Amino acid sequence: MVYPRYASTVVLVRRDGNGSFEVLLTRRPPEMRFLGGFYVFPGGTVHEDDYSPEVLKRCRGLSGADAQKILDNCHTTEVALGHWVAVFREVFEEVGILLCVSDAGAPISLDAPDVNKRIELGRQAIVRKQLKFGAFLESENLVCDLAKGVYFDHWVTPDIYSMRFDTRFYIAELPEHQVPLARSEEVTHSLWIKPQDAFARMDQKNFPILPPTTTVLQNLAGLGTWERLRAEFGLA
Repeated sequence: MVYPRYASTVVLVRRDGNGSFEVLLTRRPPEMRFLGGFYVFPGGTVHEDDYSPEVLKRCRGLSGADAQKILDNCHTTEVALGHWVAVFREVFEEVGILLCVSDAGAPISLDAPDVNKRIELGRQAIVRKQLKFGAFLESENLVCDLAKGVYFDHWVTPDIYSMRFDTRFYIAELPEHQVPLARSEEVTHSLWIKPQDAFARMDQKNFPILPPTTTVLQNLAGLGTWERLRAEFGLA
């Protein structure tokens, strides 16, 4: 039996103009070994660096004890926090979104062209493994506000598969003044869509999608409005 690797996935949400909301789906390149060509939520494997002292000193908003308790005491406090950090790193690597604040706790803006270019070069260096996420955070004076990622579900790939993941699901609101990349090294294109519209398209050949993504979409579709979504998950 193949033992599953720890992973984290994030449902990025934004309010639309009609009191409802949209989620961000990304399509994986067809040549990728796991779910190549499928629509998924941003996410990936939890790495040891995600719970290194260098990274954890750049985190706030959630204690190790609370993270451990939320994840059913399945991990040490450091590894539990690493599941949250993996969300922040993966969503940055895949679509360029930073769920971070400044050292002083202020929101960040990527509107300025020079800032946007510098941040993008940092993202590319992280993807190429030329720069560690913790070093990037320190160089930019950024802190991962872990409270921005709300945990809500847990899925484990069945043991009939050759690649298995023990995946924690989180939800986070798109920060103001940030726009996801349309494509990246791990994304052929990204798509904002209402959960009910995505769920309605799941049987179309040009929209390949599988559980647990479909299950999450179905559950979110039942909420309908932005206010119900925020109340359900306790989004600030």
